[in-house]
Amino acid sequence: MSDELDFLSRAVAANRLSRRDFLGRAAALGVAAPVASLLLANAARAAGPVRGGMLKAGMVGGESTDGLDPAAINNQVKGVFARCWGEKLMDVAEDGSLMPVLATEYGSSADAKVWTFKIRKGVTFHNGKEMTAQDVVATIERHAGPETKSGALGVLRGIDTLKAEGDEFIVTLKEANADLPYLMTDYHLIIQPNGGKDNPEAGIGTGPYKVAAHEPGVRETGARHDGYWAPDKRGHADQVEIIVINDSAARMAALRSGQVQMTNRVEPKVVDLVKRLSGVSIKNITGSAHYVFAMQCITPPFDNNDLRLALKYAIDRKEMVEKILRGYGTLGNDIPVNKAYPLFSDDIEQREFDSDKAAFHYKKSGHDGPIGLKTSEVAFPGAVDTAQLFQQSAAKAGIQLEIERMPGDGYWAQVWNTAPFSASYWVGRPTQDQQYSTAYISSADWNETRFHRADFDKLVIGARAELDDAKRKAMYRDIAMIVRDEGGAIIPVFNDWVDAVSDKVAGYQAHPSGELMFGLALASCWLQA
Repeated sequence: MSDELDFLSRAVAANRLSRRDFLGRAAALGVAAPVASLLLANAARAAGPVRGGMLKAGMVGGESTDGLDPAAINNQVKGVFARCWGEKLMDVAEDGSLMPVLATEYGSSADAKVWTFKIRKGVTFHNGKEMTAQDVVATIERHAGPETKSGALGVLRGIDTLKAEGDEFIVTLKEANADLPYLMTDYHLIIQPNGGKDNPEAGIGTGPYKVAAHEPGVRETGARHDGYWAPDKRGHADQVEIIVINDSAARMAALRSGQVQMTNRVEPKVVDLVKRLSGVSIKNITGSAHYVFAMQCITPPFDNNDLRLALKYAIDRKEMVEKILRGYGTLGNDIPVNKAYPLFSDDIEQREFDSDKAAFHYKKSGHDGPIGLKTSEVAFPGAVDTAQLFQQSAAKAGIQLEIERMPGDGYWAQVWNTAPFSASYWVGRPTQDQQYSTAYISSADWNETRFHRADFDKLVIGARAELDDAKRKAMYRDIAMIVRDEGGAIIPVFNDWVDAVSDKVAGYQAHPSGELMFGLALASCWLQA
């Protein structure tokens, strides 16, 4: 039977047999539909990429304020489109290992203070200029400079000097950092001509697609870059396009009608309905992404830790995994890392919903009256429903939450990291240091909880420099406990990535680091003939 199925799947890949006929014959042989679909996907990959056509994604997350400057990437649409036209020195592979991209190799001094990256030769920008080590230096300088507003600044503060020597990019750090190569995978660090210092909004990079059209909040279009350095790996379609569709039902309708071939952030409550659609597959994978309700610790009433603890105990995490994620996720523990990280301590007690403890800390805080929480459907899938469940569980402890539903357009630019209590979402960073340095140390621009603790900062910096894994793991446990018990982040759940993809798309490989293949689906996939 396996030989017959293999023959039939290769016939589909070669366009000699329709997908519908294949599934019918597979069913007759007693093969379940998911297994048959996997065989088709494997056959398509084995047959090799097909060039041509226009690959489209319908995505939530775009806003009318969106620009092209990688330093300002703060939503899904900007991030995925940047992966089409730009590239970084390093990337993270599906197994979590480091993967050189615009660098070919890297190494460090024995004390992990000096890191050297060899820059790939023969790579050209979309404007025809050859990429050099000096462009890399200029890029990191711009993101780490005193005037920067880059979301990557938090992970780059430890840099002492940068220099280019021939085809080598050399970073000298103030303190040792065993994770420095992982920091180069930050999605803001797209290498641009002269680092983007001349015009960061130009959208000129080394990626497989050039920017063809930029309509903020509406659509982003790329056209194949014929001079791309790795045409066998990426850039198979003639054009790629992201259509901004912030409404969940409209995204599913666009996929069903064939207007788009893939969508991100399928809400768990509609997964079973999507699975019934002919010619559509659900792609889900567990990773480090998590939902957050961020309280700013410097703003009343959230400047009181008893008030923060009251709200942490007042949220029913199990109910959210069951009713919001529908099982497509796991419990959060008010810590922004989970077992996806190799140095994570799994012996930390799980915080449970406890109305008595919530009421105790609420009374001790001295606060009385409603607490406002801003949210939006674009914050994360089911964000409004999640906030309403939070409201209901908090009421059992005598805590009155007032939910304010904000428009999707402008949420990430005007509400997130501004409002004292709001829904947020993190895709998770490759290392614990990167996660804490980006969002929790006092100097981080994206410190959404305004958690300012000098001793905490010192501990994070110390863990970064520690080369002994056992000692480092113990330090990260201490860091986690401070965030869990004193920080301003309520992290109820870690979600699966859930995408929906047309069976006309080949080459799709789910990635635990992010949705739509960690943003590379448009750049890497192709349309079957």
